[in-house]
Amino acid sequence: MSNILDVVIIGAGPIGLACGIEAEKNNLSYQIIEKGCLVNSLYNYPMNMTFFSTSDKLEIGGVPFISHNNKPTRAEALEYYRRVTTSWKLNVKLYEGVKEVNRNDIFEVITEKANYNAKHLIIATGFYDLPFLLNVPGEDLPKVKHYYDEPHPYFGQKVIVVGAANSAVDVALETYRKGAEVTMVIREPEINPRVKYWVRPDIENRIKESSITAYFDSSIAEIRETEVDVRSPKGTLTLANDFVLAMTGYQPNFTFLKSLGITIGEDEMQTPTHNPETMETNIQGIYLAGVICGGLQTNKWFIENSRMHAEVIINEIAG
Repeated sequence: MSNILDVVIIGAGPIGLACGIEAEKNNLSYQIIEKGCLVNSLYNYPMNMTFFSTSDKLEIGGVPFISHNNKPTRAEALEYYRRVTTSWKLNVKLYEGVKEVNRNDIFEVITEKANYNAKHLIIATGFYDLPFLLNVPGEDLPKVKHYYDEPHPYFGQKVIVVGAANSAVDVALETYRKGAEVTMVIREPEINPRVKYWVRPDIENRIKESSITAYFDSSIAEIRETEVDVRSPKGTLTLANDFVLAMTGYQPNFTFLKSLGITIGEDEMQTPTHNPETMETNIQGIYLAGVICGGLQTNKWFIENSRMHAEVIINEIAG
């Protein structure tokens, strides 16, 4: 029994780390497992990204988060969560993806490097690993990117940005201002109304003055090495192109959840089944924490409003 952990936490994002901190506080044995680097999703955010939340709302474990401005940058957040992990001496295994989970009386978690036995599982894997695909010919070409890092590589290039939400608008504006020739391809008839209120007038004015070209009610039909076909209200257009930045959003790993026996709701957002008072799923001993609780409604849970999931879950396990 000494080799059986109280809990295995899958995902070393801010909420997974918060779960580890609560386990430490309650003297529970635990292991955090992460298939990438520490706070892997944050690491994959654009280099120049600034958070919507103020730094105090991103704090976990009582460790102060001091940033230069009111809203911290990606680099400041990475530094902060490294400091949290070190301060609490959290048990974290990085670059160790989970291959399989078996259950008899306990959970056996089989990773790429080791096996772990635990009485409980916490799934805190977020949603940033699986982009929504365009599902068009040529999407597998190297010129197509579903993640954006920085604008410099696109200087002097013909760039198509797919999407009309915050990420797509930020990418379009930033690459345009760093010397790219930007075209937006947007399924909807307008820029998403939920785009940040201080950014939306900027993108609308750039489109209005033709600094950025936008095709509304349109979609990508096919991607080739030097051009892209776009379905538009005026018919199919062929545009010269160097890069396609598909900012089409991301989704939780439903396949992994289903492999654990967790049922996925039939609602529009495909919400994973869980008790909101305890965060326990329909499988006894498996809990959800963080943004994954919202299914496809990825704007429901953030770091600032899901930090408390850690305390709720660990209190339930410890109790």
